[in-house]
Amino acid sequence: QVDLIGRMNRQQLERTGPDGQVGGRLQAMETAFRMQFTATDAFDLQQDTKATQELYGDGHFAAVCLLARRLSVRGVRFIQVYYGDGQPWDTHSDHNRQAENLARSIDRPIAALLQDLRQRGLLDETLILWGGEFGRTPTSENGSGRDHNHYGFTTWLAGGGVRGGMTYGETDDFGFRAVQDRVHVHDLHATMLHLLGLDHERLTYRYAGRDFRLTDVAGRVLTEVVGG
Repeated sequence: QVDLIGRMNRQQLERTGPDGQVGGRLQAMETAFRMQFTATDAFDLQQDTKATQELYGDGHFAAVCLLARRLSVRGVRFIQVYYGDGQPWDTHSDHNRQAENLARSIDRPIAALLQDLRQRGLLDETLILWGGEFGRTPTSENGSGRDHNHYGFTTWLAGGGVRGGMTYGETDDFGFRAVQDRVHVHDLHATMLHLLGLDHERLTYRYAGRDFRLTDVAGRVLTEVVGG
């Protein structure tokens, strides 16, 4: 079927001459067809050794971390690993027990991913960002939960030109609000783009008569966290 459609598209191009839309569709369909076979191989976690599978551990998050490494070695440039269905980290009740169990389920797979990438010589060229949409309040909500907190929370970076073994910024004594070396989301984006080799002040797109940046009109590269 793919071959037939391809021949029909090429015959159409021979009759009508170059057509960017038809040519683009042809290339997209052929790429999608190849991706189906490539994905079948990439998603087969059983191809990894037993030792590697044991390194990551059991569970869905361990599986997707292993899958992230398998995609990375195949040249997939951007990979997002998301934790499970729904929002289990949205701990508005029973926070202490839930957070402990959730943290335990991700610590081993994340450590395994970092170790696996390093052993394969990929960590230096792979930027890893870990975080969520915001943090949790240090105060109790409804007696056992924690509410949303966007004033101060933790994000960490690894590999990809990041200076290791250091922390940047501090919250107050209660862990509620960032008070020293505060990092805006635009600063984080600017730094990530810099580590990817892109200047956030030059990378723009034209919209409504204005050149928009991915960091809007703000953001600075955090040179303090960039490796030498």
